Amino acid sequence: MVENSPVAGTSRRVIPFSPPDIGEDEIKEVAETMRSGWITTGPRTKMLECRLAAYIETGKTDVDCTTKEAIAKYSQKVVCLNSATAAEELNLRILGIKEGDEVIVPAYTYTASASAAVHCGAKIKFVDIQKDGDPITHMPEMDYEAMEAAITPKTKAIITVDLGGIVCDYDRIFEIVERKKALFTSVDSDGTPLGDLSARVQHAIGRIAVVADCAHSLGASRDFRGEKKYCGAIADMTSFSFHAVKNFTTAEGGASTWRTFEGIDNAEIYKMYQLLSLHGQNKDALAKTKIGAWEYDIIGPWYKCNMTDIMAAIGLRQLDRYLGLLERRVEMMKKYDAVCAEIGISHMVHHTQFMDSSNHLYLIRVPGITVEQRNEIIEKMAERGVATNVHYKPLPMMTAYGKDCSAYPNSYDYYHNLITLPFHTLLSDEDVDYVCETLREVVREVTRK
Repeated sequence: MVENSPVAGTSRRVIPFSPPDIGEDEIKEVAETMRSGWITTGPRTKMLECRLAAYIETGKTDVDCTTKEAIAKYSQKVVCLNSATAAEELNLRILGIKEGDEVIVPAYTYTASASAAVHCGAKIKFVDIQKDGDPITHMPEMDYEAMEAAITPKTKAIITVDLGGIVCDYDRIFEIVERKKALFTSVDSDGTPLGDLSARVQHAIGRIAVVADCAHSLGASRDFRGEKKYCGAIADMTSFSFHAVKNFTTAEGGASTWRTFEGIDNAEIYKMYQLLSLHGQNKDALAKTKIGAWEYDIIGPWYKCNMTDIMAAIGLRQLDRYLGLLERRVEMMKKYDAVCAEIGISHMVHHTQFMDSSNHLYLIRVPGITVEQRNEIIEKMAERGVATNVHYKPLPMMTAYGKDCSAYPNSYDYYHNLITLPFHTLLSDEDVDYVCETLREVVREVTRK
């Protein structure tokens, strides 16, 4: 059976939920990387970091990062790692998040948004979402009044989640943390290299840190303080995911970026990410290839989560065509929007006068149905060859986080009738039409019972 084609003898198509869009250019680049003799962190990883930094600042994917000017401007502002979870944890480590600290996390998100803080020893404080999500975009966005009420003198960071690629209201978030800055006390240096940097970063920020989980939102933008800003250039620190199901992939992988902090060189912060991601070793494999440069030191007993050049090779070629991939998602979205309007289904709004999403997920909510009916819709669509999903089951419902969602009714209400449609750039126009027709038929069948 060939995916995305009719099954022999039937008119049914098979629509996978989210396969990676890998082309011949990515395959060729990976092959060249493997033949080069350099497959771990090396020149391709450094080039991807530079090009991502340029994209985050300019919205352009074709900036020539081989020139001295571009290298000076964009290098050491993004660090590529092996996952977004690692990126978020290292963000928190550099912020000095530790045992006794509190980190605010939306109840409606994936576990990585919270687990990174748990790894650092912090206490998670979940916050419910707004009723039915943001009134304009319908994204399951935090209830900002509840977020403000959750802040205490122990709060050191707020994790914001740009779910589906839709960007949070960062003007509102920063207004709240600025207003609450009197409750914040920066940590003192413990005399270690990491502890010293963390103390200076906390002091430079001078308030609760805004740490963006942008796993879904590479390329998304929003008006922030009167100016269009791309994700990665808004929050104090940001993590991205390049997992296989994301718009932009390196198979696994992710990246961290941060805003420039007064009195702290970006190169110093970049160097700490390198240390944290490579056992605390002060020279990576590329640096050790220089003549007489074999000797190294271990600065701290840290982690192993660097990106390889094989992964970066995929990313370099993905970035070449990324803007086209985003445009294709907008074309498909128009058909989904139309069928949702036709049959009375709520969906997230990815583009407004103040925000452009990365168009990562297409979430719909069928009004008036139960969890059982939602699951029946998912099963009947699968029987017709259309794979769907649910993003997400609220974290307080999970065993690891207490398995009790009673304190977060808006999150549960948002989840109980939600379905995520297949939404990827391997879908043909005919595939999208088939998803629309299947959705139309199945929803009417289930809701008329």
